[in-house]
Amino acid sequence: MDDTDKKLLSLLQREVPIIPRPWAAFGLPEAEALQRIRALKQAGLIRQISAIFDTRSLGYQSSLVAAKCDPQHEAAVAALINAHPGVSHNYARNHDYNLWFTIAVSPASRLGLEKTVQRLQQQTGADAMRLLPTLRLFKIGVELDLEGDGHGTAEVRYSQAQQNAPTPLTPREIEFVRAMQRDLPLVPEPFTSTGFSMDELQQISAAMKASGRLRRFSAVLRHREAGFRANGMGVWAARGTENEIIAIGQKMAAFRAVSHCYLRPTYPDWPYNLFTMIHARSVPECDAILAELSRETGVTDYRVLYSTKEYKKTRVEYFTDAEAHWEATT
Repeated sequence: MDDTDKKLLSLLQREVPIIPRPWAAFGLPEAEALQRIRALKQAGLIRQISAIFDTRSLGYQSSLVAAKCDPQHEAAVAALINAHPGVSHNYARNHDYNLWFTIAVSPASRLGLEKTVQRLQQQTGADAMRLLPTLRLFKIGVELDLEGDGHGTAEVRYSQAQQNAPTPLTPREIEFVRAMQRDLPLVPEPFTSTGFSMDELQQISAAMKASGRLRRFSAVLRHREAGFRANGMGVWAARGTENEIIAIGQKMAAFRAVSHCYLRPTYPDWPYNLFTMIHARSVPECDAILAELSRETGVTDYRVLYSTKEYKKTRVEYFTDAEAHWEATT
């Protein structure tokens, strides 16, 4: 990558405008921008360019799940977990709970979230599966700092403040979700393939952003290919009053290197209630960022779980029949 590529990727991560010719909006001649984006995608740096929706605001239930299984059978267990269409991320991490995955189930699910996870545990023979749902969202949004060193603070663009209570979508809104969650074709006028007029796309996207259903339309990068090879999940035992813990979470979320920050439940053998995701170029760099978070917040009881293998990383496809098929056939 040259400096122009890095700048272009930074802009693509932030927002791809929903306009007739979006590739002309990045400060380059349209043909050059398209050529560079195609090359970056072919090189594996860009995973997908599409709408990023908020799972909860669409009426889905979701949770992080920690699974404990025999390491010798880990790959087979992961494959069975990954077969559920609502599993978007699944990583092996350096912990007794060695598989960590996120799962979402639709409002139409016959099983619901808890029974779906119970069925997964029965199918896989995992020793345990522990639900760690979001109690409070402080930040969500991966924006890899390709032009800087990852330190410092940045605006939190999406948190619980932007979420709203889910309400049923209209049939046309569901069609919008189905169309806009697909990878955008790299052609001069890519939105013509959606089946919507530009006016309708802009109107629905504006309404969905206002309601918190649509977080943004942007590129998602493959962090390892972009040079961010250390994927560290920092877990923190923050103590104090509810307001004090919320203040700590908000302070952590403001760090540029933190892409996700959540409050999650604790258990007798799991005192960690704050979760921060960090993508860094190396383990020492990730450790240094976590140490900085500790100094700034005063939380000293923490640990970091590094991913040792990526079993799945994709986007949840909303409002398809895949979930119903899984529930009927497994």
